[in-house]
Amino acid sequence: MKAIKIHIAGIVQGIGFRPFVYQLAKKLNLKGWIINDSEGLSIVLEGEMSALESALEQLKSNPPELARIQKFSVQDQDVQGFRDFSILKSRSTKRNSVLLTPDYGICEKCEEELFVLNNRRKEYPFITCTHCGPRYSIIEGLPYDRENTSMDSFQMCAECQKEYKNVEDRRYFSQTNSCPDCAIKLLLFQQGKQVFSSEKQLLNYCVEDLANGKILAIKGIGGFLLLCDATNPNVIQKLRERKKRPTKPFALIYPDQGLLEKDVEINEAQRLSMGSEIAPIVLFLLKQNLKSGLKSDLVAPGLSEIGVMRPYAPLLVLLSRQINKPLIATSGNLSGSSIIYNNDDALNGLNGIADSILSHNRDILIPEDDSLMRFSRDSQKKIILRRSRGLAPNYFGRIPNIDKAIFSSGASLKSSFCIHSKDYTYISQYLGDLDSYDAQLNYESTYSQLSNTLKFEPELILCDKHPEYSSTIFSEKLSIKKDIPKIGIQHHEAHFASVLAENNLIKENTGVLGVVWDGTGFGNDENIWGGEFFYYKNFRIARLDHFDYYPHILGNKMPKEPRLSALSILRASEKKEYLKECFSAKEWKVYNKLLNKKASLKTSSLGRVFDAAACLLGLGNKITYEGEAALKLEQLAQKSTSTEFELIKGDWKNPQFLLESIFVEMENGMSKEEIAFRFHLKLVQTILEVADRYNIKKLAFSGGVFQNALLIDLIIKAFEEKKELYFHSELSPNDENISFGQLMHYYISVKRTEFLKGKNKKVENTYV
Repeated sequence: MKAIKIHIAGIVQGIGFRPFVYQLAKKLNLKGWIINDSEGLSIVLEGEMSALESALEQLKSNPPELARIQKFSVQDQDVQGFRDFSILKSRSTKRNSVLLTPDYGICEKCEEELFVLNNRRKEYPFITCTHCGPRYSIIEGLPYDRENTSMDSFQMCAECQKEYKNVEDRRYFSQTNSCPDCAIKLLLFQQGKQVFSSEKQLLNYCVEDLANGKILAIKGIGGFLLLCDATNPNVIQKLRERKKRPTKPFALIYPDQGLLEKDVEINEAQRLSMGSEIAPIVLFLLKQNLKSGLKSDLVAPGLSEIGVMRPYAPLLVLLSRQINKPLIATSGNLSGSSIIYNNDDALNGLNGIADSILSHNRDILIPEDDSLMRFSRDSQKKIILRRSRGLAPNYFGRIPNIDKAIFSSGASLKSSFCIHSKDYTYISQYLGDLDSYDAQLNYESTYSQLSNTLKFEPELILCDKHPEYSSTIFSEKLSIKKDIPKIGIQHHEAHFASVLAENNLIKENTGVLGVVWDGTGFGNDENIWGGEFFYYKNFRIARLDHFDYYPHILGNKMPKEPRLSALSILRASEKKEYLKECFSAKEWKVYNKLLNKKASLKTSSLGRVFDAAACLLGLGNKITYEGEAALKLEQLAQKSTSTEFELIKGDWKNPQFLLESIFVEMENGMSKEEIAFRFHLKLVQTILEVADRYNIKKLAFSGGVFQNALLIDLIIKAFEEKKELYFHSELSPNDENISFGQLMHYYISVKRTEFLKGKNKKVENTYV
């Protein structure tokens, strides 16, 4: 007889780990107990040595499906002579040090149960079990137990209690358990007034609304969604007008995969991702002939891809199955504002957009948008475009030892923040662009909620060097309030540090080329960077090269008008005259006069070069959403029929030459599709030239430009046998990774100081 104590940390709460261990102990005739606490799971097992070894092997190699084990420790224990194995009541400890279970899409068993005749949960809109349902969005404390969630106000009925205590039931210790007898209640509002009827009739009203061309707001897991019939052009246009979203693509829900396959091309990576517990929005290539009646030209104007997610909540399953058509499912907000997630705000903020509002009385405590990802066509490389529901707030990569509690506030566009609590690193869900006051309040509220849940108190604050970013201003206020130091981190160096850390390259001593391309970032020389090449070795980041500067004019107007980028880049070129038709006579005079002055602010932004190229190819002088021009340019290039692959040599780091080459190709009668494709090849050539010039074999990529799936496929095709390539896989390449990168940049700077002790600094500074 022997006894051991096991401690397991990671995602181990809210996923059925305790019942799993209970059943394992019973099977192996082991005695003892298991308990949830604020630092994970603690288990005491007593029994024969062979049984204990078997239990350890099962726990390590075959834990519950949704578990993510980060720490696993075992120590010997005195035998106490337990008579049975039991689940003890959870306890709080002084520290909250556990990963937070994300929200999961409905599992197969619950979805099947929704439609089983004579089942007491038939068509119950809030069916859930230990394998699915809300977690992170309803939590307000640790450990993860019902009393620490917004389920606390719901009393389980006798039947649910029976399931909850039955070790053979998949709802054993399911904290979100409920049924029609102890139900979460649906609430339907039309024209601001509540509609009183049975639950089934309320759903029927909503189905009728959708079928009759109405817009429905529905409370999902992380916030409200706006739904309407994606085959009805009139309601789609109405939604665009009411939401003030003229051309940005809408996400869709299809009732089943069979109907989806009639409209889009699906590869295995997309299929697995969409069907996973994360249930993200996934981008798919449209087929030529759409069988569902989808109005793709109105859903995603000018694009050949659509974003689709499966109905991840039981309420969405019930509605979509009855409609049996693709439904638009977009965030419940006005464009540019944060997603609405509480009932009162929905009644006030969505009443002018939705014809009906379907809510319920389970509170959402932490709002989340839907996660969004795509896969490149050739290599099927995953690219996370938005990291939110199902993914946030945990980071699972290897983190170096940082013995300090740190808050890093991230960027201002596509923002997130990062909390490092010495044991774990948490990266918030996507928090949007912090231009609006509403978004800033949501950022602050999310930080307050998450830091309180984790009992987090920062000792150091990291932020972007841009003094006017809302995230930087928040950092300044927090620094003063907490009386703790604040350090500014350069935007693109944070991008680079992020991809280095994600690929375990922090200790690299042979050299890594960082290719960091995006739209905007405040540079160390006080210009706007965005077309950068960095070098990393021995804990040192240095700016190695960059695209040539050109004037940054008219502030935030420039990213919204690709014609301005084209004019700025071609200001000294004879080709400039071709742009005259893009401006009024007054604009042409004023803008050229402005460009003839010595530029006070310059930029190397490759994002703006993409905008300029799109403008020259007739894809738009102005845009209505961030990244629109670049996305259209990529999709135009994807239509190229070119079968030969050869990089095109030239001084393409000079944006003027790059754009002038487009005019030459047009004059030679080349198709716009081929010109767009060659534009991407020229950018790949610049990477090869820099890497070869400095003889660097390892290349790491970050920045919003690398959301471009074609560009990634071309890089992989050109370099995979010549170079070692590193991309983001758990984080988005866009500014959502900045907060994590700030934390890793700080770590690099600390290690650099240690590295230089006793070293010849002049030798170490010779980095290439």
